[in-house]
Amino acid sequence: MKTFIDKLQSEHRLTKSEFIQLLDGMTPEISEYLFEKSRQVARARFGNQIYTRGLIEFSNYCKNNCYYCGIRAENRQVQRYRLSLEQILSCCEQGYHLGFRTFVLQGGEDPYFTDERFVEIISRIRHSYPDCAITLSLGERDFKSYEAFYQAGANRYLLRHETATEAHYQKLHPANQLLKTRKQCLLFLKQIGYQVGTGFMVGSPYQTTEHLAEDLLFIWELKPQMVGIGPFLPHHQTPFADKQKGNLEQTLFLIGILRLMLPNVLLPATTALGTIDPNGREKGILAGANVVMPNLSPIDVRKRYTLYDNKICMDEEAAESREKLNQRMCAIGYELTTQRGDYQEYPIEK
Repeated sequence: MKTFIDKLQSEHRLTKSEFIQLLDGMTPEISEYLFEKSRQVARARFGNQIYTRGLIEFSNYCKNNCYYCGIRAENRQVQRYRLSLEQILSCCEQGYHLGFRTFVLQGGEDPYFTDERFVEIISRIRHSYPDCAITLSLGERDFKSYEAFYQAGANRYLLRHETATEAHYQKLHPANQLLKTRKQCLLFLKQIGYQVGTGFMVGSPYQTTEHLAEDLLFIWELKPQMVGIGPFLPHHQTPFADKQKGNLEQTLFLIGILRLMLPNVLLPATTALGTIDPNGREKGILAGANVVMPNLSPIDVRKRYTLYDNKICMDEEAAESREKLNQRMCAIGYELTTQRGDYQEYPIEK
């Protein structure tokens, strides 16, 4: 297994068969060998600086019915909400004063937020905070919509593919949601000029090691600037309520692989990691991640934006949350930075 890790560090890719063998051969000893390498690569590029993104969950309405998601359209028990333009700008103002220089607008695929409404939101944020990056996570749109958002001032777009295998994708989504549509959206975003993020769930229902290997190969081909992965966590009001949650160790192992595969990639230690393990985000950083995303959403709506059960940081004020997170990062030898944290194409050693 160490031979595969060494090859990944030097060549930045493996064959499908090699990825499968490496994933199936994971042990605590092999994991620590991988993390030593992935930490070294992350430190060489980013030092001990952890980039922060201020997350604004603007709507929990969604037209889709993904079987794993707590805000799916058919969940009638969700108390729905939408943030107004003024509320979104207030979140940005608070975040800016706390040192955030990237705002992430994330929501369900809510038809209320037309292109025109979102162009106005993006334009207002861009005008008020010209030195900040604007990241969108709005789901699937057409080329014209993505282009309008980009021209209004958006810089980055997050769209996790969730699984790169068609048959597996169909087990996680209704028939009207297609993997080829999702992949086409990612290609549109890259064509327009966004810094693009994708990613997948680890341990989602029906997932195999072969599926994970195909995810890694897809990401290698796409060459995204950001990759977000996290363990699958069930929500009690979904068809997958009784499914087993993902595995922390496997998720960390994949973070290490991704860092060696794409040394310059922006790689978050996700909230899901912190949910599955009290020290999950710290472990993610020590596996090679270099981004965290504290929540700037109003406290009174956070409990309504639950994609999975037991999500952390629901009741903390943004300032309190950021300070606690900084203390936790300092405890493991890292610190939060106020830099925007744009993707940089550092030279990659062969």
